[in-house]
Amino acid sequence: MARAGAEGTGFVAVDGRRLEYRMVGPAPGDGPVIVLLHEGLGCVALWRDFPERLAAATGMGVFAYSRAGYGQSDPRPLPWPLDYMTREARDVVPGVLNAVGAKQVVLMGHSDGATIAAIHAGQVRDVRVRGVILMAPHFFTEPVGLAAIAEAKRAYDAGGLRQRMAKYHRDPDNAFRGWNDAWLAEGFREWNVAAAIDGIGVPVLAIQGEGDEYGTLAQIEEIEARANVPVERMILPDCGHAPQFDQPGAVLAAVGDFLSRQVAR
Repeated sequence: MARAGAEGTGFVAVDGRRLEYRMVGPAPGDGPVIVLLHEGLGCVALWRDFPERLAAATGMGVFAYSRAGYGQSDPRPLPWPLDYMTREARDVVPGVLNAVGAKQVVLMGHSDGATIAAIHAGQVRDVRVRGVILMAPHFFTEPVGLAAIAEAKRAYDAGGLRQRMAKYHRDPDNAFRGWNDAWLAEGFREWNVAAAIDGIGVPVLAIQGEGDEYGTLAQIEEIEARANVPVERMILPDCGHAPQFDQPGAVLAAVGDFLSRQVAR
């Protein structure tokens, strides 16, 4: 497998697929690093300048990668299985961490990425993971979220969303259809991975906007009810589904404080 170097961009090979990455600051093998896991329509580029700001706020290296089907990474066959997030957490994340030589990591995920981070921390029990930061996670479906995802399908079919996604994704149809078709599948209505929370053995910071159109505070309350580890929560006013962009100052301050107190370096 290819090994990621220091600051910059490139690709790592995991399970026969090339996955693009971006590294800010020290390489994962050189010290603790924050691993960013993107949302259901995200990729490396769509983190914008957040990795640089996060590195500056925490003093840690930041590593982001695009999952298969996203950004410039290799595509994955359609349709995606309904447990695609669990498969990513169990099978791909360990391979990525191995490929880049990671020794100590904090998993920081947004939306689908937050779910993947929680499943990895709770079910894989990777000793390299020292903390988990979950922004707008989801552990079960909610009517409000499914309605927002159905609206995204209408926007994509109309062409506008596809055009915007094509700027960032090598194969926008693979990225969108894989994600959207899974969430809107009839069998996905019963999807629930909340049991993964029970196994998390490291401190958790949970962040959500009060105006999140994809989920309610029930997702955060599920973490608090089930976790057997310290859980800190931050509910942000005037904030939708993307706290890192709607309220970046508050998010960066909270993450820096959380890491300084809860995560040994």
